[in-house]
Amino acid sequence: FGQSNIKNDEIFTIVDRLFNVVPDVLQEHGKAKNPWPNVDAASGSLLYYYGLKEFNFYTVLFSISRTMGMISQMVWERALGIPITRPKSVTTDWIKQSV
Repeated sequence: FGQSNIKNDEIFTIVDRLFNVVPDVLQEHGKAKNPWPNVDAASGSLLYYYGLKEFNFYTVLFSISRTMGMISQMVWERALGIPITRPKSVTTDWIKQSV
């Protein structure tokens, strides 16, 4: 998203460069088993670009988005009487056929 919408922003450019350089450096020096950053690591630069400069709210936004995902899972679980959906357990096509 950032590369197609704000690729010339200075902060996003720095984050993008770090994303491309740091994992290889960490792997080369054995400093991390899984050096790939969480998607939230770059979200801050997007929020800042679009005007959200209150850094204390970033965690709130991340939490709300996760909560929305968990609530949607609970709705499907109760509607279909199935256990919590794991990424590899069922497909969207299976859900459509089952409803």
